[in-house]
Amino acid sequence: MKLLLILGNASVGKMTVGQEIVKITDFRLFHNHVMIEPILEIFGFNNDVIVKLRDVVFQEFVKTDLYGLIFTYMWDFDEKAEWASRKQIDRVCEIFEQANAEIYVVELVASQEVRLQRNVTENRLKNKVSKLDIERSNQMLINDDIEYRCESRDGEVSFANYIKIDNTDVSPEEVAKMVKEKFSL
Repeated sequence: MKLLLILGNASVGKMTVGQEIVKITDFRLFHNHVMIEPILEIFGFNNDVIVKLRDVVFQEFVKTDLYGLIFTYMWDFDEKAEWASRKQIDRVCEIFEQANAEIYVVELVASQEVRLQRNVTENRLKNKVSKLDIERSNQMLINDDIEYRCESRDGEVSFANYIKIDNTDVSPEEVAKMVKEKFSL
């Protein structure tokens, strides 16, 4: 079993790259908004509920004989957020490590200008209802860039199977191929 974490800033292409990896591997995609959107609809943002539901998905997934799971996540490397990004990543990895899974990490980076363009793509808006208010969503992206550091510094990510890809000018299909080749997925 394998876990592929795709990390990066808002609108960097985590979900879209994950969708492309699914097309060329036997991975399943669990992008973060699969859990966030219904919780927003019911409770507003409630991280405790999101984490509990995610954990159920992860715990049940490792009981299967499925090949692997892709999980997308925004990691605040400065850990200013109350939800403590590193603890969230460690929690997910621990569940998979207990099942002897191999863990791979892809970090995507792109400029804010490119991410603002991606923030309004049809695919994003179809899968992330909370982004339909484009003006608000764009402002959140800009504010998040000020408040959180979601791009690692050199040497900061300590996973053995790790790659950082600047996908500013690289298609999701090409990024997926790069990831598949790098990790022999």
